Amino acid sequence: MSKGRSGGSYRSAISGRYVTASHGKASPHTTVRESPGTSGTSGGHSRSAISGRYVTTAHGKASPHTTVMEK
Repeated sequence: MSKGRSGGSYRSAISGRYVTASHGKASPHTTVRESPGTSGTSGGHSRSAISGRYVTTAHGKASPHTTVMEK
């Protein structure tokens, strides 16, 4: 899947790689849907794959399989 198509793409919280939309929908607790648009303007942040909310850096490091580091 190419990044930015059809309203966003999915990324694995475990590997950090982009995955297909069907895999992303089948594994909602370990994938994050990324919206298209500008990114990376304010540095890196951790986001929970489960809730979709931004979490502290400490929580992101403590839960590497369920959080994604966004640049």
